Amino acid sequence: MIPFWMKLILMLYLFNSCASSPEKLGTDLVQSNNWFIDGPTVENTSTINALRKKNNCIKVTANNTPSGEIELHVMITPTLSGAHNGAATKLSKSSNFVQITYSASHPIVLQARQGNTKGDDCIHGGSHPQTNIPASPNKFTTIKISWTKFKQDGKPDGTPLDISNLCKFNFVNYKPVQGASFEISSVILENFKL
Repeated sequence: MIPFWMKLILMLYLFNSCASSPEKLGTDLVQSNNWFIDGPTVENTSTINALRKKNNCIKVTANNTPSGEIELHVMITPTLSGAHNGAATKLSKSSNFVQITYSASHPIVLQARQGNTKGDDCIHGGSHPQTNIPASPNKFTTIKISWTKFKQDGKPDGTPLDISNLCKFNFVNYKPVQGASFEISSVILENFKL
């Protein structure tokens, strides 16, 4: 039988380990950065950021007549220039993945937008290797996506992501239906600190 004081020490150790694990991974973009939304949604950029600041969560819902794609995006390095412009971010070679905690009524395409060919500026357009995020309609799910999973246009033989020239993430629902929803509670890049 384990003495009570040993159980207490073990519980404190596990609590501290769980509580500090996201901090060890890197900066959480949900907590640190402004997010932007385009497309047929109930929410707008102001409302998603108000909710983000209040609840550390982002929620996007397709409106009653969704026409066109819904695009939720966040710059890796915060910028005052808005949703599309700013400095490219150079991740360390010790960064191997992005960890996302989310709930989604439908599958989502995750694009990792890259900067210009010089690697010093983010512009609208450019290269956007991508991968898929499966639906998780009934619960929040945490997934780790290796940088090697991101390929140009999502093709297996597409050009891979260059993590030394990363601008932003776009979470895209290309064919939303009425009421389609997507919630994100964390987006953490391994070994990335703002």
